[in-house]
Formats: sequence, structure tokens, C-alpha cells
Amino acid sequence: MKTYVKNFIGKSKSVQGLQIVKVTCKLEDFQKFSRFFDGIQYVTFDVAAMKQPDNFGRDYTVYVTLDEEQMAAIEKKEARNAAYQSPSVPKEEKEPVSGDDLPF
Repeated sequence: MKTYVKNFIGKSKSVQGLQIVKVTCKLEDFQKFSRFFDGIQYVTFDVAAMKQPDNFGRDYTVYVTLDEEQMAAIEKKEARNAAYQSPSVPKEEKEPVSGDDLPF
């Protein structure tokens, strides 16, 4: 029997007076859990009502459900990507502008 893992990726809030739930998630989470089918990238996620709203009034939670094999493949891919990630290059500091070179 497969064991499934819930990966929480966001929270959402219902829109007052409408039957709409507004969902906010990080794009990197969608990319992390995306899959390709026929050359098109997809993300499947679940939206579930929480028992009670959190401190920010959000009353829904958003998560991606994967089985342990899929999770292991994603973790392996992340580890490989982290190993090949280039070091961050510090931004060049701008030289202070002096008033000596002004034409007037």
C-alpha cells in the first residue's frame, strides 16, 4: 500500500459574499511539484477548508499530495540542483559621484 505525503504550499481565504477562494502560493513551490505530460507542465494541488481560521483570517490550506516514491525523486532532484548551484556574485557597488567633474 502506498503512503502519501502532504506538502503544504500555501493558504487561502474565501472572498466575502462570493463562492470564491483566493489562493496564494510561491511560484517556486509550483515549479518544485510540477510534472510534464505531453510536453506541457502541470501542477495538481488540493484546497481544503481548515477547522478554524488562522491568525490572518485564512480559512483554507493548499497542498500537493505525492506518494513516497515521487517525494524521494523530488528530494533527489533538489539535492542535485543544490550541488550544481553557482555561488552568488555580490553586486558591484557604485562609486560615489563627485561634484568636481560637472561641466558648469
